[in-house]
Amino acid sequence: MSHDEDHIASTREKLVRMANQIATFFHSKPREEGITGVAEHINKFWEPRMRRQFFELLDGDPEDFDDLVIAASAKIKRPLTPEQADKSLGYVRPAEATAPHK
Repeated sequence: MSHDEDHIASTREKLVRMANQIATFFHSKPREEGITGVAEHINKFWEPRMRRQFFELLDGDPEDFDDLVIAASAKIKRPLTPEQADKSLGYVRPAEATAPHK
């Protein structure tokens, strides 16, 4: 596995672990409150790129995620594209920055 592949794998593992840690905390609450709590936490503290990666993982293979995370995913804001996630952070890709406006 290359360094880039290792980094991608470790990022995936970190996102799954972080989401599941949030769910572990909210398991002490009634289920609906836990679902809302997980979603609110991720919406508030995870940047759009993290949420985009989260949904890529969830859409691909949700089995590693806690069931509370899966249930909360319906309430988590999903960035539509990588570009939308970047723009929400104020990042403009170099080609977009130099492209003439019509």
